[in-house]
Amino acid sequence: MQARYAWSMGALWGLCWTWGHSGIAHAGGLQQPEFQLEAVTASGSAGAASATGEAANQGYVPRAQLENRPLLRPGELLESVPGLIVTQHSGDGKANQYFLRGFNLDHGTDLATTVAGMPVNMRTHAHGQGYTDLNFVIPELVDGIAYKKGTSFAEEGDFSAAGAVRMDYVSHLPQGIAQLELGEHNYRRALLANSSTVGPGTLLYGFEWLGENGPWTVPEGVHKLNGVLRYTVPLGGGERISVTGMAYKNAWQSTDQVPLRAINEGLIPRFGAIDPSDGGAASRYSLSADWLRPLADGVFKANAYVIKSRLQLFSNFTYALNNPEQGDQFEQFENRVTTGVNASRTWLGSVAGRESETEVGSQTRFDRLDPIRLTNTQARQPYALVRSDTVNETSTALYVRNSTQWLPWLRTIAGVRADQFWYSVASSNPLNSGNGTDHIVSPKLSVVLSPTARTDVFMNWGRGYHSNDVRGATTTVDPVSADPVQKVSVLVPATGYEVGLRTRALAPNLQLSASLWRLDIGSELVFSGDTGTTEPSRPSRRTGVELAAYYTPLPELILDADAAFSRARFRDSSPAGDTIPEAIQTTASAGVSWVHDRWMLGARLRYFGPRPLVEDNSVRSASSFLVNLKLGYRLQKNVRVFVEVLNVLNKQVNDIDYYYASLLKGEASPLDANGVATGINDRHIHPAEPRTVRAGVVWNF
Repeated sequence: MQARYAWSMGALWGLCWTWGHSGIAHAGGLQQPEFQLEAVTASGSAGAASATGEAANQGYVPRAQLENRPLLRPGELLESVPGLIVTQHSGDGKANQYFLRGFNLDHGTDLATTVAGMPVNMRTHAHGQGYTDLNFVIPELVDGIAYKKGTSFAEEGDFSAAGAVRMDYVSHLPQGIAQLELGEHNYRRALLANSSTVGPGTLLYGFEWLGENGPWTVPEGVHKLNGVLRYTVPLGGGERISVTGMAYKNAWQSTDQVPLRAINEGLIPRFGAIDPSDGGAASRYSLSADWLRPLADGVFKANAYVIKSRLQLFSNFTYALNNPEQGDQFEQFENRVTTGVNASRTWLGSVAGRESETEVGSQTRFDRLDPIRLTNTQARQPYALVRSDTVNETSTALYVRNSTQWLPWLRTIAGVRADQFWYSVASSNPLNSGNGTDHIVSPKLSVVLSPTARTDVFMNWGRGYHSNDVRGATTTVDPVSADPVQKVSVLVPATGYEVGLRTRALAPNLQLSASLWRLDIGSELVFSGDTGTTEPSRPSRRTGVELAAYYTPLPELILDADAAFSRARFRDSSPAGDTIPEAIQTTASAGVSWVHDRWMLGARLRYFGPRPLVEDNSVRSASSFLVNLKLGYRLQKNVRVFVEVLNVLNKQVNDIDYYYASLLKGEASPLDANGVATGINDRHIHPAEPRTVRAGVVWNF
């Protein structure tokens, strides 16, 4: 059968945004063309011609679908990925908490995230492995969000076991943006952005200022400054070079999770704090360059970046358990430089006379932390150094991926990836210094069947991994007790399996997708309350089902819904139990986006199901249900006003729940056999913010 097939240079220009695969737009499950492909005639079924990726859970959310989403925080942009939950357990200058596919991803482990071609996940981090802070993102400048789930993508490496998300900024704006927002709890935000022709290229700029206190008894005092400059030069024939500079600085007070007993006993109000001196400061400065060059038989892409970041966190999760006199607050500090170079070459050709696409790529990254430090503090004043390290960590990867249309109804995507790590640690305790290497090879295979013109069936298998903090591979003695400790592996393998279906055959303008998946991972990373970080634990297995739907009954109306169900268990036997604490089990969301004449409406509903908090599943969190609204009206051609109502129903629910032992000052604690205080086991919560109203005005110039 003759069909339209996307093997043109026009298609490749669009494909560069979505990793060399067919461009797709997705909101809550749908994928629809985001750009026009120049069609050529080739042999293949209509189903193969309309194939939009390698898996049922791969998608792209374009800018137009992001503009109408109500947002409490910038990180909630990621909730456009079906099944992904974004919360917070601390101040709004800290990285968010992420949940996906049976994971409490903590601050980003197992969800690889990039912005403008630069990795956001931080390795060997002071607070948590894979720390993903998106507070530097300016939502109005985001061009789109491309996402993948699972381990079957050869171009995805560290932290991508659960999925990968890539977002980029626009290179130009059709109109300038001058925006002012005000809201409850002293919320203030101002944005100025525009683009113009400068010399042979286009200069984009964006500057943001934000301040807020939140509903907390201890005002957050957030003071955020953010800026972006991007210069894009077209070189002819579709070739272009972009240079992007970013600068971000933030400081805040934070109300971390608090013990439920303190609220129930009236010691603090629901939005109160145990340690009012918790908080932090962060900065991030980056420079990156991107080069895209279409070729006669494919495309070449390359990017390079350097990131200078700094983080200082003061946290107190156990209060007075370890030090009744001075308290348990600690400082986590790091000063980091990250550099990297990525390049890929894609060829369009044939294999055994069949249409084929082959991509070969390399990815190199270097992180230097000087220093990364953990210190005991009281009201932010240090009194005892726990450890201080200088760390160098380098990785390089090579991958190859081939997609071939064997028959009108059969396509395969096969790939392999090889990663090599080198690391060195110079610790304040020489016994914890050292260096080493590790490597992993990850094969991938996907089979796509197209039984009808509008239905695709995906079968995916692949190996992936996440890296551990390299200090765990060199540490031989506990920095506090000096007891011997067991070293951990740097690279932890993960193997994923998935069967998925995507169809547009049931009704016009309706797309449905469903998938059944399983993921085995060699070592679980779980949250530790007494250190405030993640620690390697036992091997685990997750299985799940994901469903998504997207419907456009009218051109101006978009309806979407998704639901995800998962089961997470440790794979080895332990008297403690086999349930993984914090593992998400059920989530669902639905939304509507409507634009008509001068009116704009966006509404989002989100259900975050109950989760086990301990290994034997005897303690569970409550569920939460939130509704957010955004309503806009265009007063004049270039002037628009809008109102956001967040947590419309004013639900008293929690953003996060933990269960561990802590001790408040003055509390009597049980003692162990050695007479050491063990603390009081309790739920520790961070409440979701109450109903919040914000209003703004936008002037396009």
